[in-house]
Amino acid sequence: MRWLWAGLLIVLLTVAGAWLFRAELAVMIMTRAVETAMARDRVAELPDGLHLFVCGAGSPLPDRHRSGPCLAVIAGDRLFVVDAGTGGARNLQAAGVLPGRIAAVFVTHDHSDHIDGLGELAMLRWTGGGHAQPLPVYGPPGITAVVHGFNLAYSSDFGHRVAHHGAEVVPPAGAGMRAAPFPAPEPGAAVEVWRDEQLVVTAFRVAHDPIDPAVGYRFDYAGRSLVISGDTTPVDETVRMASGVDLLAHEALAADLVGIMEAAARAAGQDRLAHILADIPDYHTTPVEAAELAARAEVLMLLLYHIVPPLPLPGLEAAFLRGVRSVYSGEVLVARDGVLISLPADGSGAARRRLRI
Repeated sequence: MRWLWAGLLIVLLTVAGAWLFRAELAVMIMTRAVETAMARDRVAELPDGLHLFVCGAGSPLPDRHRSGPCLAVIAGDRLFVVDAGTGGARNLQAAGVLPGRIAAVFVTHDHSDHIDGLGELAMLRWTGGGHAQPLPVYGPPGITAVVHGFNLAYSSDFGHRVAHHGAEVVPPAGAGMRAAPFPAPEPGAAVEVWRDEQLVVTAFRVAHDPIDPAVGYRFDYAGRSLVISGDTTPVDETVRMASGVDLLAHEALAADLVGIMEAAARAAGQDRLAHILADIPDYHTTPVEAAELAARAEVLMLLLYHIVPPLPLPGLEAAFLRGVRSVYSGEVLVARDGVLISLPADGSGAARRRLRI
């Protein structure tokens, strides 16, 4: 009994000490955590190959597990970003995928949820990397106006940063973005938008009316390949471009679940919101339709992103995927922020999935 009381006393004293010195303990833990975080460069840690990091798996609808659409593609030691939704830049930082490394951004179309994080992304790339050239932003016609608008909005802040930190830290010539528009691809005729000795990036037309043009992208590096659909209805062009690739990242909207939201909005008298919810399924792709495309293209793995609606309950993901297994036998993943899929250059094994955040 004495040992029991002695043990209880030790526990109570430990708890009391932890409470009394909680600030000191918290600072000590923070110091260790910050030292670890500052020393990390996740891109440098990856093996040579093609990798996809999900910096934003969601849509304009609020979702605590999914920020605005943003996919980071790592080819060797270089970092590219496809679309820049809200929260994407911060998710990159949190995962140790440093925005200062970004070589270029590729925009699929100019819907607000795909571009509203561009300003923050470019700012973090500039201040984190000390670049002497603005961030190149590739996109179909219209991207010039988007980039000009962001540069104008941030122009005062550029001056403030230089005045505060100095031109040696944040070179004035590297502030903001540079638009790199490319011709709208014709159906069946993709446009090569990036080529060097190792990497090829190709844009192809998708269907997201009334947004026209809207594009998807294919990345080829070191014998590995992936396709990102952007927002679209099911189109044969996706099958053609994704034929035989390792990974297809395709947007997905569950119309039946969106229908539940529409009915609730109407019942609540929110007719404007109900009208919008009724409109959105006709320019997106259902999970089953995306799986059918993946099966036709014979891709190794299907990643569903731009998830609509949010899936706050565990069982909703199963509802979201109803019917998918009946049309596609490969691996299927419903994206969340922080997922990393690795495609090693040596071709060893299938796509390797790792959770990072």
